[in-house]
Amino acid sequence: MEKCNECIKCTVETCRHHHNNKNYCTLEAIQIGTHEGNPTMDQCTDCQSFINK
Repeated sequence: MEKCNECIKCTVETCRHHHNNKNYCTLEAIQIGTHEGNPTMDQCTDCQSFINK
């Protein structure tokens, strides 16, 4: 069974690191970044630890 990190909530079920039974990430830490030069909204940020299943 995968161990979930209850400090990192996640609902992205298509990510390889998403816990299969809970809305948490299985990584110990994640990298957050942006695809914008000057981010002003939460939609401008990205989980750069995402890997498609």
